[in-house]
Amino acid sequence: MITLAVDCMGGDHGPSVTLPACRAFLEAHPHAELILVGLPEVLAEFSHPRARVVAASEVVRMDDPLEVALRKKKDSSMRVAIAQVKEGAAQAAVSAGNTGALMAIARYVLKTMEGIERPAIAAQIPNATGGATTVLDLGANVDCTAEHLLQFAVMGSALVSVLSGDESPRVGLLNIGEEAIKGNEVIKKAGELLRNAANSGDLNFYGNVEGNDIFKGVVDIVVCDGFVGNVALKTSEGLASMIGSFLKAEFSRNIFTKFAALLAYSVLSALKKRVDHRRYNGAALLGLRGLVFKSHGSADAVAFGNALSRAYDAARNNLTEQVKARVDHAAPLLSATAAAAAPV
Repeated sequence: MITLAVDCMGGDHGPSVTLPACRAFLEAHPHAELILVGLPEVLAEFSHPRARVVAASEVVRMDDPLEVALRKKKDSSMRVAIAQVKEGAAQAAVSAGNTGALMAIARYVLKTMEGIERPAIAAQIPNATGGATTVLDLGANVDCTAEHLLQFAVMGSALVSVLSGDESPRVGLLNIGEEAIKGNEVIKKAGELLRNAANSGDLNFYGNVEGNDIFKGVVDIVVCDGFVGNVALKTSEGLASMIGSFLKAEFSRNIFTKFAALLAYSVLSALKKRVDHRRYNGAALLGLRGLVFKSHGSADAVAFGNALSRAYDAARNNLTEQVKARVDHAAPLLSATAAAAAPV
């Protein structure tokens, strides 16, 4: 049995979304158990033979300052859910709550792996091949060094290997051009480190990629800083909404546009489904000594259910151990780059 701890109070909608998603998840996964964490009076009516409630007296709000979430709300549903992983009661925790608070609490409670300076947020963005490109970081680290980008590449390779079965996923470095001479000094140095990692057998480095390559599916993994990654993520999320708005607008105009929209409906509907970010909801916080998954704050029950499924698959395939193995294999390279980057 795989046990997930769920922060039922997090996100924009809280239990109105998380509880229906949990019930549907349990029905679809007979080898899963859930620990529902939240205010007991809110969760009291939920009943399932493979679910139990762990009480938490506080809730981290989406607009709570990081200091409040980390230092003052020590019995929040978010923190209690993550503590279940630390204590061994659950193999992974899932929350749709405040991203900054989730990363800070997870890092404080679980600590980072040896050899990893900063955890990263990794998620999938749908691409033209019908699959998805894994991108990291997606917002945890706005400013990154070349060494951080190397660490992200190593951890991202482990994630994709576990979820896809591909032992040698292709890694691309996001840049303003494919040529090695392009980019700022951080990116050029990162490219050098990634090429060294490829030469030592730690990575399958494809080379530099541009923004449109994320959506083409040129590589399996794209490494970038959190600022750029978050912009790319929000751009992909807006695509499905744009298509849906277009269909609605065309059907509401005149008879000619209605007819044209009807002819294109099946194609556009298929495209909307392919790029629907709900299918890929559930970002992994990589580099921690335990599994934590972040659901989009505005997720509906379908999207939150997909985040639960992603966490379940990661736990079932021992993602934490796989990431650790990759980091350990790359330890000589990571240590050398960290020593070279340290101030004299």
